[in-house]
Amino acid sequence: MAKSGKTVAALFAGAAIGVAIGYLLATDKETREEDLKKVKKGLNDLKDKFAKKSADVEEEIYHT
Repeated sequence: MAKSGKTVAALFAGAAIGVAIGYLLATDKETREEDLKKVKKGLNDLKDKFAKKSADVEEEIYHT
């Protein structure tokens, strides 16, 4: 069973790499830069949300 899980994970990783390479080859530099800025902003927002949520949970655990 674990072997099939590794196979599926490898399949998804390969597909993600293929999509990334295809995107890089199919788009122009300006579009890639704009999309990369959007992705970075989204990841930073997500990171901030998780940090806040983590701080809230930590405070609830230790100060209860």
